[in-house]
Amino acid sequence: QVQLVESGGGLVQAGGSLGLSCAASGRTLSSYVMGWFRQAPGKEREFVATITRSGSSIYYADSVKGRFTISRDNAKNMVFLQMNSLKPEDTAVYYCAAAAYWRGTSASTVWGYWGQGTQVTVSS
Repeated sequence: QVQLVESGGGLVQAGGSLGLSCAASGRTLSSYVMGWFRQAPGKEREFVATITRSGSSIYYADSVKGRFTISRDNAKNMVFLQMNSLKPEDTAVYYCAAAAYWRGTSASTVWGYWGQGTQVTVSS
């Protein structure tokens, strides 16, 4: 069992940057594949990025590739999402999630643990 708490959301102008953090408690974070997701008003939750247990493999959604960077610090039980060149369409509640195994795609991976989310708003 792991508990996840996101922080770092806020209001930023288009073109700006924001860094999100996800703190884990309970089991050690190194036991889990970690992911970031987001959900905009009226839309389904969508995959943003994922990082494997050791950080050796990272995958991004096409919509954020080249702008967002996921990273992790297993010693501190933290996962991060650095977001640069933000656009109004990046506005959403951002969630971190944990999975025991990466099954090749986000849709086929069982994300067993979720944080409560943090709001990111990008103004035009």
